[in-house]
Amino acid sequence: MKPISVGSITLSAALAAALVTGCSSSDASDTHEGTDGPSSTSPVAAEVSTAQPRLALTYDGGVLVVDATELDVVSDLPLDGFNRVAPTGDGRHVVVSTSGAFRTLDTGSWTEPHGDHSHHYAGDPAFTDPTVSAEKPGHVVHHGDVTALFDDGTGNVTFIDSTDLEADPDTYTAPDPHHGVAVPLDDGSLLVTEGTADGRSSIVLLDDSRQEQSRTDDCPGVHGETVAADDAVVFGCEDGAVIFRDGTFTKVAAPDAYGRIGNQAGSDESPVVLGDYKTDPDADPERPERVALIDTRTAQLTIVDLGTSYTFRSLARGPHGEALILGTDGALHVVDPGSGEITERIDVVAPWTEPDEWQSPRPAVTVRDHVAYVTEPATNELHAVDLDSGAVATATLPRTPNEITAA
Repeated sequence: MKPISVGSITLSAALAAALVTGCSSSDASDTHEGTDGPSSTSPVAAEVSTAQPRLALTYDGGVLVVDATELDVVSDLPLDGFNRVAPTGDGRHVVVSTSGAFRTLDTGSWTEPHGDHSHHYAGDPAFTDPTVSAEKPGHVVHHGDVTALFDDGTGNVTFIDSTDLEADPDTYTAPDPHHGVAVPLDDGSLLVTEGTADGRSSIVLLDDSRQEQSRTDDCPGVHGETVAADDAVVFGCEDGAVIFRDGTFTKVAAPDAYGRIGNQAGSDESPVVLGDYKTDPDADPERPERVALIDTRTAQLTIVDLGTSYTFRSLARGPHGEALILGTDGALHVVDPGSGEITERIDVVAPWTEPDEWQSPRPAVTVRDHVAYVTEPATNELHAVDLDSGAVATATLPRTPNEITAA
C-alpha cells in the first residue's frame, strides 16, 4: 500500500482510514454530588469537522492523552503514584485508579449523533467528577451502561452510570475485603466475588435488591473477568475457569492440576474467551508461552502454544473477534479463536523480557476498531497497527508509557 504522511508519522492508506474512524457518543459531564474529592467541571470543547478519538497512557507520575489518529500528545496530566487506566465505555471518559481513589479523566473528545449525521467535539482533557475514594483501588469493570469500581481494601463496590456521570452512584459492600471483582448485569443483578485477604474461591449472583440467588465456591484464586459475544461471563481460576451463562455457573477444568487463568479478553464478535495460562505456582514471575481459549457454548478449554512468552498486558481482541497476543518476541500473534490456529504474526516491537515487578513498564496493547495500539517503553514509542493490512505507524512519546486504553 502506498504510504501517506500524517504529521511526522508514515501511514499506509488503510491505516490512515482506520485511524480516523469516529468515536462513541456521550453527553458532557459536569459536577457530581455524593462522591469524594474536589469539585471540577468538564473541559470546554469546540465543534470540529471530524472525530478525534483519543488514547490514555499512564507513566510514572501522570497520564498522557494521545490523539488516536495523528498519535500526537494532546495533554500531559501530572498525577503522582502508580496509576492504572480503564474505559468507562462511553467513548469519552477513562477511570484512573490512583493512590486513594478512582479518578475520572475526560479525554475531551466525543461525538453526538444527530439524525443522519453526527457532530464531533474536541477540547482539552481534564480530570473531572466523579472521584471515588478507595483504600486499595482494584478492578474496574464496564458492562452495559454501568462501570463497577472495586475497592480491595474495604470490599466496597461503586457503580457509575456510564451514560450519566452526574447521577448518584449505587454501592454494594462484599462481606469481607479481598482482591475482588464485580460484574453488573443488564437486568440489574450482579455477579461478585467473595473471599478474604487470605483466599478467595466464590462467585455469587445477587438480584437487583442484592439478595443471593446462586453461587459457586469452585473457583480457587478467582481473578479477572470478561464477557463473550453471547453475554456469558468468564472468571479465571487457579484450576481453569468458571462460566456464568443463562443463570448457571459451569466449571471449566484446566488440563493441569494447577492451570491458572487470571486475565481474560472477550469480544462482542466471538463466544470464545482468550485467557492467559500458567502452570507453575512457585514461579515469580512465570513467563508462560501458552494461552487458553474458553468456548462459552461448550465449556471446552483449548490450550495454544505460542512459542514465545507474554504478560498480562499482552491480551486483546481484534475487530472480527480474533485473539491477539503481544509476545516477548516483539510480534503481535493473531489466533483464530475457533480453531486455535495462529493465522498471522505481525512484527511490532523489538524482543523484550518481562520485568520482575508487575508494576514495571512493559509493552502493552489495546484495540480500537481495526487498529491495535502497542507501547514500547524501551524506546518511549507508540505503534499503531492496522489489523487488516499489517501496516505499522510509529510515534515517539515524551514519557515512558506503562498502561494504555482507548477511550
